[in-house]
Amino acid sequence: MHIFVRVVDCLSFTRAAESLEIPRSTVSTAIKELETEMGARLLNRTTRAIKVTEEGRFLYQKGLSLLQDYEQLQGAFVANDSRPQGKLRINVPGRLGRRILAPALPDFLNRYPDIDIQMGVTDRAVDLVSEGVDCVIRVGELTDSNLIARPLGSLLLCNCASPAYLSRYGRPATIKDLSSHPIVAFASSMTGRVESWEYRQGDQLESVPLPSRVTVNTAEALIACALAGLGMIQVPHYDVRHHLDSGRLISVLPDTVPPPMPITLLYPHREHMTRRLEAFIDWVVPVLKDKVLGMA
Repeated sequence: MHIFVRVVDCLSFTRAAESLEIPRSTVSTAIKELETEMGARLLNRTTRAIKVTEEGRFLYQKGLSLLQDYEQLQGAFVANDSRPQGKLRINVPGRLGRRILAPALPDFLNRYPDIDIQMGVTDRAVDLVSEGVDCVIRVGELTDSNLIARPLGSLLLCNCASPAYLSRYGRPATIKDLSSHPIVAFASSMTGRVESWEYRQGDQLESVPLPSRVTVNTAEALIACALAGLGMIQVPHYDVRHHLDSGRLISVLPDTVPPPMPITLLYPHREHMTRRLEAFIDWVVPVLKDKVLGMA
């Protein structure tokens, strides 16, 4: 039943096998055996796609409930002081993973020696269900989703530039001064859309087109270009805090930065959460609050 539910989630025998870490042949055999046992075709399979039959959709809904009940039943026989264990698959944004979570992970692994972490580091939107991911951390406004969302706080933003840049162009005192100030433009690696320079005007968020001779699509390149004096940038404050402290970058127009960006932890099911996921959430929230978040 577990294999069948994962196949329906992924609509792929191969992806289901990869997420469950079992051979594809095992998945195929399990589905055949389940169809024989149920006396009905559950999936219509072609070389290009899998479609769930009416019987398959009915069994999928019942199967989800059965699996959740079974996991809860297992938990009832586990001692309360037993340690969380197993593999935990998480996915986090690139800079957050490299700068914050990876350096902090030794503490988590020391606390929970029976948990293994598989951490994906990417800025793309990950499909938790089809890719077999236990939880993700996402920055920015969320689109509609069937996932369970736990707000963690918000990322404070910062406008900044290098001393060399400010020596050449001067330090802007108001928004009107920006027209003669080049920026390092940022283009989304997923959509290619170049983001506007945003600022807060009272309670309103405004944007203004500014000149730019350099456009990049990663945060690392954005910060490197700012350090080289190629333009002003807007970035999460935690990302450049060490450069601000050292004087390699200087804050500009601090009262006009855009509103903080929400940061959210997402996971698939509310009804039953594994103890290893509970342990990770309990650990990661204070880590982020301490190193990253300006709490809203």
